[in-house]
Amino acid sequence: MSELVLHYEVEGANFSAAGEASSAVKRVLSRLGLSDKVVRRASICLYEGEINMVIHASGGVIDVTVFPDRLEMVLKDTGPGIRNLEEAMREGFSTASDSVRDLGFGAGMGLPNMKKYADDITVESEVGVGTTVRMVVRLDG
Repeated sequence: MSELVLHYEVEGANFSAAGEASSAVKRVLSRLGLSDKVVRRASICLYEGEINMVIHASGGVIDVTVFPDRLEMVLKDTGPGIRNLEEAMREGFSTASDSVRDLGFGAGMGLPNMKKYADDITVESEVGVGTTVRMVVRLDG
């Protein structure tokens, strides 16, 4: 399999479209014949990141590159940035508003789930500039 690049735009605050990009990637990965485990792990990582963009940023972009041995996923937004990354990586920590929580989002599991299901994760964030999350899921895992 040669390298394949998938690109998606995510609209901030559009909860009716939230999850569309991660669902589209899931369909492509399934059609490529990747294992159910790999598809599931990548889908969870992407969904959590996509929801964070919808909740906290004015949207962003998702780029997924499929290599013969791994998936590389880059999620980039121009949102408010993460003030305390260590705190944000803790299960249950959330800065989501009450109205977002009333919709069933913002439980504080986004970054912890991304860390749990990715083989590698790097989060770069600058307050007032935005956040970039890079994740890798190996195809043999």
